[in-house]
Amino acid sequence: MLLAQEPISDYSSHMIASLKESKARLSELVELASQGEEVVITVRGKPKARLGPIDESAAAGKGTWGRELREARARYTTAKRSTSRKILKDIRDDRA
Repeated sequence: MLLAQEPISDYSSHMIASLKESKARLSELVELASQGEEVVITVRGKPKARLGPIDESAAAGKGTWGRELREARARYTTAKRSTSRKILKDIRDDRA
C-alpha cells in the first residue's frame, strides 16, 4: 500500500505519525497495522499511543467473555424482567 506522504521513521521497526495526521489517515494506518507495521501516534512530538496488529491467539478467545457473561446472568437472575411500562405503572400505583 502506498502512503500519501512519506512516513516519519526513527529507524526502528515502527512508523511515527502525529495525532493530526493519524486522524486524517486512520484507515491507512489501520491497514498498515493489520499488515504487521507498528504505528506510534504522537501528540506534540511525544509518543502517546501505539497501533499494531492483533495477536490472533488473543483475538480467537475474545468471544468467550460474552458467553460467560450471558451464562452468569442466567444463573444469577433472581426476578423476572419487567418492561419500562410495567415499572412506571408500579411506581405510579405506589404513589396513589
